[in-house]
Amino acid sequence: MTAVNVSELPATELPAAARRLRDAGGRMHMAYARGRSDGQVEVRYLAELDGNGDFQLWRVDPVDGELPSLARDIPLLGWYEREMRDLFGLEFLDHPEPVPLVLHEGAQPATPPLLAQADPAQPMAFRAQPWTLPEVPEEDLQYLPFGPIRADVLESAQFVFFYLGETVLHYYPRLFFKHRGLEKRFEGLMPALGAVLAERVSGVGSVAHALAYAQAVENACGCEVPPRAAWLRTLLAELERLYNHLHYHGLLADATTLKVGNAQGRWLEEQFKQINGRLTGSRFLRSLITPGGLRRDLEPEWVHDAINDLRADIGAYLDQLADTASHLDRLMGNGVLPLRLALDQGATGPVARASDVDADLRRDHPYAAYHAQSLEVGRSQGGDALARFEVRTQEIYASLDLIARLLHSLPRGDVYAQCRPAPEAQGLGWAETPRGALFYAVHFDAEGRLARVKIKSPSFSNWRVFPFTVHGTDMMDYAINEASFGLTIAGCDR
Repeated sequence: MTAVNVSELPATELPAAARRLRDAGGRMHMAYARGRSDGQVEVRYLAELDGNGDFQLWRVDPVDGELPSLARDIPLLGWYEREMRDLFGLEFLDHPEPVPLVLHEGAQPATPPLLAQADPAQPMAFRAQPWTLPEVPEEDLQYLPFGPIRADVLESAQFVFFYLGETVLHYYPRLFFKHRGLEKRFEGLMPALGAVLAERVSGVGSVAHALAYAQAVENACGCEVPPRAAWLRTLLAELERLYNHLHYHGLLADATTLKVGNAQGRWLEEQFKQINGRLTGSRFLRSLITPGGLRRDLEPEWVHDAINDLRADIGAYLDQLADTASHLDRLMGNGVLPLRLALDQGATGPVARASDVDADLRRDHPYAAYHAQSLEVGRSQGGDALARFEVRTQEIYASLDLIARLLHSLPRGDVYAQCRPAPEAQGLGWAETPRGALFYAVHFDAEGRLARVKIKSPSFSNWRVFPFTVHGTDMMDYAINEASFGLTIAGCDR
């Protein structure tokens, strides 16, 4: 079982430690700040040296509210540092992009929102001011701001294009228009109620968020989930993966103007949501996972036959997409993400695996019942939209096979064990969502209530990566490239 090794680092040694991690082929997952009971703020960095070892957690105390920025050596940390600057008031020296991320220009909080002394009931002052755009020195440059209100039912975001003719020279996404402050909302909750909130961070990732959160609480409490609950949690996670990937294929088909392909993908997605509803009472599989296991038992034996009835339709649909030249032509060479860039900028999930990053938390750091199952992790070296399409196709077949094995070997027994945190307990939990690696770090106060919850979502990582695949591409390919990433804004904004 994966362990989390905690070490204290002086701020002065932080840059050297980061370079050693990078040079040894290690990877940083996230960084976050938390206020301690003594009133001080500390910063934590979560890393691992290789793909199947233990996690390393560095605890660092800022000096006079400042830390050296690590973004030049480990670029993916750039967004985390900007987030901590906005929400905790920390400064990161020599940051390559020292502009707001979560709080847009003009926001004037009386106190940084995640500090203990901040009053969540006090409205945040705002004064309109111009926002910072990157300098793109080109003659005859055209400028197109698109959003934040867009067509259809898309989430709010603004995308700024600098282009010449049909070529996008620079692309700049502005997110966090609907930042909900969910990490703040966890504060003061009892553990069971926190699971209800976690399910609502991102609707299409309800199982993954509840699972990662519950496992973080269980890690903090030292409690063990009954085997049947672990098996059923894995079943729920794979059912969530299937409907998400089928939705993805429908959305991608729509982007390449395959209207029948879009309709067929959405129909198959709907069939799995109906299975979810019949099994659990929730099409999004909510109100089941809780710290200690499940709220109630399930009777999933019929699911095997229900999914088998759909296998032929799924196979035919995926084969037709893979045999449609007009579809493949728009995917090939679109939105290329090289391996080195994927690693440096923190890509995760199918996006990373399509760029030949060999990483999947289900296999590398098994949780729930994944330790008892063989798992094929699909990868590609292409790095383009076609590779991302192929990896998700492979994952659909792998999930179908995994569900069949889970149902065949499902143990009997209880589905819940009492799980109570000790005062000041802390824990880490994770899950491989349909979009990639998700982490929850939880900290409890002296009364056993949540004092700090940090959410590292996969879309926060992949939205950072995405612009690098847009620069220098054709404007007409943009929508297809975005669809191939399978991003969500709710998961990023939180």
